[in-house]
Amino acid sequence: MYTTVNPYNQENISDYQYLEHTEAVNIIKESAKTYSNWKSKSLTERLTFIDKLAKTLDLKKDALAAMATAEMGKPITQAIAELNKCKLLCEFYLQKSEVFLADEKITSDGSESYATYEPLGVILGIMPWNFPYWQVFRFAIPTIIAGNTVAVKHASNVAGCATLIEELFTKAGFPEGVYKNLFISGDQVKEIINLPEVKAISLTGSEKAGASAASTAAAQIKKAVLELGGSNGLIVLEDADMEHTVKEAVTARFQNTGQSCIAAKRFFVHEKIYDTFLEKFKATVEELKIGDPAKEDTYIGPMARVDLAEEIEKQVNTSVEMGAKIVTGGTRNEAFYTPTILTGVTPEMPVFKQEVFGPAVPIVKFSHFEEAVALSNQSEFGLGVSVFTTDIENIKSKLHLFEEGAVFINALVKSDPALPFGGVKRSGYGRELSENGIKEFVNVKTVYIK
Repeated sequence: MYTTVNPYNQENISDYQYLEHTEAVNIIKESAKTYSNWKSKSLTERLTFIDKLAKTLDLKKDALAAMATAEMGKPITQAIAELNKCKLLCEFYLQKSEVFLADEKITSDGSESYATYEPLGVILGIMPWNFPYWQVFRFAIPTIIAGNTVAVKHASNVAGCATLIEELFTKAGFPEGVYKNLFISGDQVKEIINLPEVKAISLTGSEKAGASAASTAAAQIKKAVLELGGSNGLIVLEDADMEHTVKEAVTARFQNTGQSCIAAKRFFVHEKIYDTFLEKFKATVEELKIGDPAKEDTYIGPMARVDLAEEIEKQVNTSVEMGAKIVTGGTRNEAFYTPTILTGVTPEMPVFKQEVFGPAVPIVKFSHFEEAVALSNQSEFGLGVSVFTTDIENIKSKLHLFEEGAVFINALVKSDPALPFGGVKRSGYGRELSENGIKEFVNVKTVYIK
């Protein structure tokens, strides 16, 4: 038994019971049985269900958003935006899937040869709490369209969101077993991965969870896609458009109360504009409305759990003990942590070398571009980097210097249905979204005719 808790007021929301192992196995077997029929449906038939799902989501988005706000403290306007993005994802794949999954003709010495894309079976999704709808949709929608069925072990603290997602699939008319919740604990995951019916896994979460799940899958020769942590750099060159850069930088660090793998977590600012940027950035951050996430004007809500806020507090305080200076913020009240800016940060400090999953950011001065690149690359993670400059062509010629899965110029790093998403180094492997994402869980079958 476990209880979901509202991080804003610490009130209990609902109680849930983890499944017994036999119950979880039965769900997987049901999903495998459904797969036999689901994969035989035409792509056009499968897309009809996705269309209904998108429309159902749109009708239910207010209730869905309210649940995310209650369970993990997401400001309500940001919760609505997350659901609109899920709808956009469905619409993208409704438009593009036929092209993405069409047989690919290949010239060879045969009279005919081509590659065809066939589903694998039941795919297990292990999903996080920070974007309780978007993370699930970006995994499940292309995977289901490709002909697979999915079972999702969602984060325990957003069990209500998980329940509502499954209800969406039911209300959209999907056959029972195409999408199933799997209310299991982390300790039960290994046994589920080992089931022969589970053909692959997709995990978005911590580095520790990813390493554990991937090693289990690898022992069974099963594919894994991992989207893990990030400590993205945000580089501001001396010729950057200051007003635009400050606006993007605030969103890049503090949307979703800083709880995002692709948030800009380390800022590197050229010494010639450092003081100006710091002054403008600080002033904008201090104007952010902190408070009840259910109110539309709130931008910073509580963190999803008290222990997460305590972890940020520890990282900041340890860095201060090592010589960093708090420019603004640095206080905690239960799950609330005020937006925090630090200067005087060096690479050995926790706020630099660790992933800071919350509203705190170090601002580090640099003197030349190569130094900024070296500082950005000085991380175990490699999810993305933002570079702000008016000399775009110069940066385009130096993209190869960045050890990242993505480089965004004059924009914050974001996930977009049309763009491949994923990282390198300890940020994981594999790609979600775009054509790459829909082909992660398929058998690329070669056909050759003499």
